[in-house]
Amino acid sequence: MKVLKFGGTSVGSAKNINNVINILNSYVEKDSVICVVSAVGGITDKLLLAGNLAKNKDASFSEVFNTIKQIHLDIISELIPLKKESVLNFINHKLETLKSLLDGIYLINELSPKTSDKLTSYGELLSSFIIAETMKSRGLSTELKNSQELIVTNSNFTKAEVDYVATNKNIQNYFNSANQSITILPGFISNSKSGEQTTLGRGGSDFTAAIVAAALHVEQLEIWTDVSGMFTTNPKLVKQAYPIEKLSYQEAMELSHFGAKVLYPPTVQPALELNIPIHIKNTLEPESVGTIISNDHVNSGIPVKGISNINNIALLTLQGTGMIGIPGFSKRLFETLSQEKINVILITQASSEHSICIGIDENDADLAKTAIDKTFENEIALSKIDPIIVETNLSIIALIGDNMKNHQGISGKMFSTLGKNNINIRAIAQGASEKNISAVILQNDVKKALNCLHEQFFESKTKQLNVFITGVGNVGEKLVEQIKQQKKYLKENLKINLRVVGLSNSKTMIFNDEGIDLNTWKDQLQHGEKASLQGFFEAIKTLNLRNSIFVDVTANYEVANLYADYLRQSIGVVACNKIACSSNYENYSLLKRLSLKYNAPFLFETNVGAGLPIIDTLNNLIASGDKITSVQAVLSGSLNFVFNNFDDTVSFHDVVKQAQSEGYTEPDPRIDLSGIDVARKILILARESGLEMNLEDISNTPFLSESGLKSSSVNEFFQTLINDESHYQRLYASAKVKNCQLKYVAKLINGKASVSLEEIPEGHPFYNLKGKDNIVMFYTQRYKEQPMIIKGAGAGADVTASGLFADIIRIGNN
Repeated sequence: MKVLKFGGTSVGSAKNINNVINILNSYVEKDSVICVVSAVGGITDKLLLAGNLAKNKDASFSEVFNTIKQIHLDIISELIPLKKESVLNFINHKLETLKSLLDGIYLINELSPKTSDKLTSYGELLSSFIIAETMKSRGLSTELKNSQELIVTNSNFTKAEVDYVATNKNIQNYFNSANQSITILPGFISNSKSGEQTTLGRGGSDFTAAIVAAALHVEQLEIWTDVSGMFTTNPKLVKQAYPIEKLSYQEAMELSHFGAKVLYPPTVQPALELNIPIHIKNTLEPESVGTIISNDHVNSGIPVKGISNINNIALLTLQGTGMIGIPGFSKRLFETLSQEKINVILITQASSEHSICIGIDENDADLAKTAIDKTFENEIALSKIDPIIVETNLSIIALIGDNMKNHQGISGKMFSTLGKNNINIRAIAQGASEKNISAVILQNDVKKALNCLHEQFFESKTKQLNVFITGVGNVGEKLVEQIKQQKKYLKENLKINLRVVGLSNSKTMIFNDEGIDLNTWKDQLQHGEKASLQGFFEAIKTLNLRNSIFVDVTANYEVANLYADYLRQSIGVVACNKIACSSNYENYSLLKRLSLKYNAPFLFETNVGAGLPIIDTLNNLIASGDKITSVQAVLSGSLNFVFNNFDDTVSFHDVVKQAQSEGYTEPDPRIDLSGIDVARKILILARESGLEMNLEDISNTPFLSESGLKSSSVNEFFQTLINDESHYQRLYASAKVKNCQLKYVAKLINGKASVSLEEIPEGHPFYNLKGKDNIVMFYTQRYKEQPMIIKGAGAGADVTASGLFADIIRIGNN
């Protein structure tokens, strides 16, 4: 004999009920079957809603009743198209008694626990009758047995306790004489010893099935639901979650207690006592393996079997110096809660005895505070202890596994993973058995916590990066295309799952917490919501995804001013924008400190040499103990392009215009040609080498004409280039006559920095620098005579995008 239980979703529609019947039909070929069924999906909630509306004198309860009625009549219509008069007569009679009960609640405006049990029992009574009659109409040997005639309880309404002696006797007597192939039992419902209707608590249909399985000593209990077993964590919050093939009873109870809704926690106990395996299966995918719960599970060697959570937790803290060394405080605290029938979910106490923290359901918080403050009112009045402190909007997350006690460092990994993702832990609890490590966190952090812990303990060391890009012009567009092209490679070879979650330009912005489709991002962005810098930041903060990275591909002061806000939220920053790192030293230093404090990477390689690894090389030199003595560099690919293409056959205006149109200069080329851009770059290198310096400390010798320097607009500037062509031709002629090349050079020597246009003689490393190339020479204590040289393209959308991409990958590899 087999016992199968089907949950609310499994019997939630005519289509799903047909799946149930097909499953039962396949089983009955080999053995007789007991089938325990829940109410049709959502009906129990609707019954309680109707009851509460009626209690509150809200006549709309009858609308909810009509919905309940129509749902069942529609199911009957689909399942039993012919000869259904007797079925409808019974159902209509049951519905009439339900309506009478609701009318009575409305009249006396009271819904006692006893009446609530009568009310909610209708769900299972209706569903079990419909399923049994459907099977009979199809010629299957089926009988309906009311579980209220089998399961005996006390009178603790809404969560009655089972009298196993009487219950087991009833079950055994009935099934010893039963001849039918299939017996349908309504779950959840029972009767007290005095014959009053009781229920086994929400989710109690699982319990009904376990009670029957234990009474009959069956070989296996099957729980059929709408998911393929118990998952490593909540699959609705963590897309990478997967079914656990085998669990111990203890692991299953821990997971069930901590929010895994697949199994009702008391279910495990009757099966555990008789070592009856429980098999969790999926009604919609009957071929899936599911999860087997038993004591015979194969030890996989994996220390953590699952991660679970409970939401809507309130944390109560009883504290005060008057508690230290005084016995009895804990006893009085828990007695008070017990008297108010408040369940304690988590307990933790510091060894100093100065405080006790308890986690309870948030709905009980006000009652608990009132009761506890009253119990300790004398101590509070004497200032021996503080009034109870209540914190709400919290959740408990828990790592669960029998094998955790045999593995060192599990809790360390758990807490460091949460810390790295800016998830603050309010309280911690761990039993000596080490089957469960629990932490209280903000409810808003649950999704992020589950995802980062799942990545740490269950995924094949694949790190998910969630990228938010602002500025998708020339460079930004190239970055998106590079990410799209390399996405598969990163996942397969570097174990980095890189997702672009947010994009913004100056007009619109879009978000998708599952990752934006990079094939259609331009179309999506055209129809995005109105963009704002603060709105973009708030959206990233609200999404609260692990390993979030903000990428700034703008030259905007306001964007740079938001870096500190991002870092404080443990959101990494990758910046193409030089403004922040070349702003006043106090701001630069603050950003570096925030990066360390909140474990949020702050990378800006492209600030100096586009895709060239200049800053990374400098940092590695310093980290290895070397010391920079001087730096000489051509740091502007834009200016190098200009002076490599300028001679006495072409006007300076035309060369600058060409550089602008090909994207080598900023939209306002004065930024490049004034030397301010190069000054910012050498300033950043000076700071990264350990010097405290500001932009005004850098000597900048301009080469532009006086009218060019004073120009107030881009158009006016280009006009000055035409007017002052002779000035620029004199610069070229002076270099040519000496067989020199014009290069705009940045220097850092003896702690002093300068930028200027120089005539570079033949034979110098800068002389043959072509096109838009950059070059940096690091002289150090180790590289005294022959400098370390880094050379390559220092401008252009592709290489700048690749530099940003490299910083993102660098974060993924850390």
